[in-house]
Amino acid sequence: MPADALPLAIEDLSIVYGERRAVDHLTFSVRPGEIYGLLGSNGAGKTSTIKSVVGLVRPVSGHVRVFGLDAVSDGLHVKERVGYVPETSLLYEALTPREFLEFVASVRHLDPKFATERTRSYVVAFRLEREFEEPIMSLSNGTRQKVLLIGALLHQPPLLVLDEPLNSLDPRSVRIMKDLLVRYVAGGERGILFSTHTMEVAEQLCHRVGILDHGVLRGEGTLAHLREKVAAGDATLEEIFLHLTEEGEGVRSAVESLGAPG
Repeated sequence: MPADALPLAIEDLSIVYGERRAVDHLTFSVRPGEIYGLLGSNGAGKTSTIKSVVGLVRPVSGHVRVFGLDAVSDGLHVKERVGYVPETSLLYEALTPREFLEFVASVRHLDPKFATERTRSYVVAFRLEREFEEPIMSLSNGTRQKVLLIGALLHQPPLLVLDEPLNSLDPRSVRIMKDLLVRYVAGGERGILFSTHTMEVAEQLCHRVGILDHGVLRGEGTLAHLREKVAAGDATLEEIFLHLTEEGEGVRSAVESLGAPG
């Protein structure tokens, strides 16, 4: 497949903080029409990888390309093609959701009428009417997350980069987002990079997953492919993850060391 047809191509990526190597020669891609799940424990390198895509972290080596554009040398054009939801909320707290989304629309150079209509559709879908004119600082974590998601989706980017996007959402909103993401890539051109700790969500949503451990890709592929890799025909994604990261025995030992409750 031509490089400029891939929503995301990461090649031999390394990211270092001081003496700590957070990402170690990482290579993977997100294909058109695909939700790619990036899985890993805390500190595995998921967020560092994601930040390199959106220009918040500069790699020491390797390349990150979005539809063939280099995330370092073509950073501005890459940002135009990406919708980003960070792991921790990045919102202007003195603004209301309406003001924040109007700001996003202006930065993205969206037609005002289109932006207003699209924002209204999301606000109704997520039941944000009451909070729409309230200062963001006064909103719950779940409501803030909805505002972040709308901001990422507003310009209909060809690549969505989502770091724990379902955090703090109520069950209704989680279901809306899961269905929306599946429909988002159904046309076969867009792509989604989806980082999560929740194995059940990844198993439901993702076409392929990559399992990161200490910055190294331990396994990649569909659930069926990963089951073949670990020779476990009915293993869950959680079981495969623990096997590939060699954490299964540690989990059992930790539970046994705690003894019976009470």
